[in-house]
Amino acid sequence: MIEFSIEVIQTIVVIALMFIIRLVTKSAVSRTLKKFQFSYDRRKMIVKLTNILVSLAGFLVIAAIWGIKQEELFIFLSSVLTVMGIAFFAQWSLLSNISAGIILFFNHPMKLGDRIKVHDKEFPIEGVVKDISYYFVHIESDKGEKLTIPNSVMLQKMVSIQNAS
Repeated sequence: MIEFSIEVIQTIVVIALMFIIRLVTKSAVSRTLKKFQFSYDRRKMIVKLTNILVSLAGFLVIAAIWGIKQEELFIFLSSVLTVMGIAFFAQWSLLSNISAGIILFFNHPMKLGDRIKVHDKEFPIEGVVKDISYYFVHIESDKGEKLTIPNSVMLQKMVSIQNAS
């Protein structure tokens, strides 16, 4: 019974430390990104990603506290990485849209507020980028239409930026 209560106390301490670390990293990341003049939406997305990383580290520490074997943890992590690897190649899955959203967010020159043209033979799209979420790019056309394009499709199509914000 004493060992069980020690593990519970250690778990509570790790969870409390996770919340403290999340608050500290949120303010530090926000200050740094404001200094480099990143938009509010990009700052919000980066804070979410750092929160995910802190939560993952906390999960690993809690798993170690409760004595999960390293082999079992390795099998779990390799399964997760396999699913993520498949997501990069599966065109219409939700995971491919999430991974494509991360790629668009960090590596694509398109930003929020840019006027873009998506070159598609059947349905060319022209408008202003309003949001880049985990699954979709939201575009507002000249006619006021709100269009959503899956992130994986945005990576496949040629996009021209007509005037950057």
